[in-house]
Amino acid sequence: MTKADIISEISTKTGIEKVDVQETVEAFFKVIKNSMIGGENVYVRGFGSFVVKKRAQKTARNISKNTAIIIPEHFVPSFKPAKVFVDKVKNNTKKLSVEA
Repeated sequence: MTKADIISEISTKTGIEKVDVQETVEAFFKVIKNSMIGGENVYVRGFGSFVVKKRAQKTARNISKNTAIIIPEHFVPSFKPAKVFVDKVKNNTKKLSVEA
């Protein structure tokens, strides 16, 4: 499912114009991105958490040149689904795989 599909489905279910739904969805993503860029985590109850994870400095190897390089510590965005969400997906996909 793409962002356009999500916008179409929300528009159909709510009766709100697609343009307005698109602006709302874009604003939602922008708020999440800006919060995470600022180092803040975003928690959506029943859905999951958008968290900023710290990766420690590590030594990696360039195999072709046989040299070691140091990758400095850095931060990466991550998503952790809520337990309720995970349980619903697990239960539904089990039903789908049994039917297939």
